[in-house]
Amino acid sequence: MIGEIDIYGVLFPPLLIWVFVALLLSMAVRRGLSALGVYRFIWHRPLFDLCLLVMLTGLISLAANRYF
Repeated sequence: MIGEIDIYGVLFPPLLIWVFVALLLSMAVRRGLSALGVYRFIWHRPLFDLCLLVMLTGLISLAANRYF
């Protein structure tokens, strides 16, 4: 596990960077799911979107800890 990420002298915790990357991925996945019409079968869309963000954040943190 790395301590902090230095971006032009500003230190950020890794989780903040991972959540930002997961948010960008989540936006792309949500757009794709919406275009395919999958949201017609989802009961509670905001809860589904939150779960998607949490799962993507977990996958990114797992990959970052394993491969970097």
